[in-house]
Amino acid sequence: MEGAGRTNAVVAKLSMIGDLLMLQLVFLVLSVGIVTLFPAAFAMQRVLPDAISQDRPSLLRHYFRQFRWAFKRFWLVGLGLYFGGIALAFGLAFWAYSDGVARIFALAVLIPLTGMIVGLYLCALAVLPDAGDETTTKSLFRAANLFLLRRSLPVAGGVIGLFTWFALLSTLPTLFVVGSGLVPALLAYWMSKPARKTSKGVSI
Repeated sequence: MEGAGRTNAVVAKLSMIGDLLMLQLVFLVLSVGIVTLFPAAFAMQRVLPDAISQDRPSLLRHYFRQFRWAFKRFWLVGLGLYFGGIALAFGLAFWAYSDGVARIFALAVLIPLTGMIVGLYLCALAVLPDAGDETTTKSLFRAANLFLLRRSLPVAGGVIGLFTWFALLSTLPTLFVVGSGLVPALLAYWMSKPARKTSKGVSI
């Protein structure tokens, strides 16, 4: 009986890993269109708890349903995040390789700003699984801010973890295929896990 229990546990873990990799593959396909990038990430976050708990057999159908939900509500803000992220990355790269005193002041502003934006994005991902179907951009932003205030240390850890992931990607770009969507999603899930144990639901 003990051996059978261990076998079942191993099978469950392998099934979970398979579901996570499947979600990553679907995320890659959907995110090819720039306008669908963030809705695909938001949909992944909404179904991630089910993939980890193995509570929902029709996971792929659930993902596409959540993608349609996220696209209707967040495609425009996702587009803004995409181009804003490119502009921020360009600004960081430009000033990092510049000379003079202005470089110090510019980086002193841009680096904390980048950390804050990344932190808020992870907070938005963290609250998405418990968000109601009526959630709007405004209510999601408000919930993300509240999460940041209540869970500042885990959020800081998530930001550091994501920056570490980006640094790893710069040396091993092939990891992008297996972790571009999963790594932020898992970090946000880790950030929210203690809070999810003490609350049955969040309406935002």
